[in-house]
Amino acid sequence: MESRIDRIKKQLSGASYKLTPQREATVRILLENEEDHLSAEDVFLLVREISPDIGLATVYRTLELLNELNVVDKIQFGDGVSRYDLRQEGAAHFHHHLVCIECGAVDEIQEDLLEDVEAIVERKWNFIIKDHRLTFHGICYRCQEDK
Repeated sequence: MESRIDRIKKQLSGASYKLTPQREATVRILLENEEDHLSAEDVFLLVREISPDIGLATVYRTLELLNELNVVDKIQFGDGVSRYDLRQEGAAHFHHHLVCIECGAVDEIQEDLLEDVEAIVERKWNFIIKDHRLTFHGICYRCQEDK
């Protein structure tokens, strides 16, 4: 975790920002909960446990900054809540998600499934793709087993 924090610190520094104690606390919470897809409010409640004087606005600003710097991705699963997902280091693209419409579980697909589609879009519409996001909505294997 410490090496990842050091790399994020360098990324912030390269964009003329500092890793303040509040930002570091936010990053630590994101790293400790990397498997989850936390909302800003979720992050805030967890950060307050280690940094009680932090404000919700500070957490929001930190998450937006980390999103701008591609440290995290701001994602929506159709429930009206923005969630934050750490971007995998060195990943060319954002990973894909499977969202269960019955239990709300979110699973991740790390493979890039859209390379062929990207090539077609770039060629046919003369469009340079920088990233993509794909979310599948359906019924997860856990809910299927319960039936």
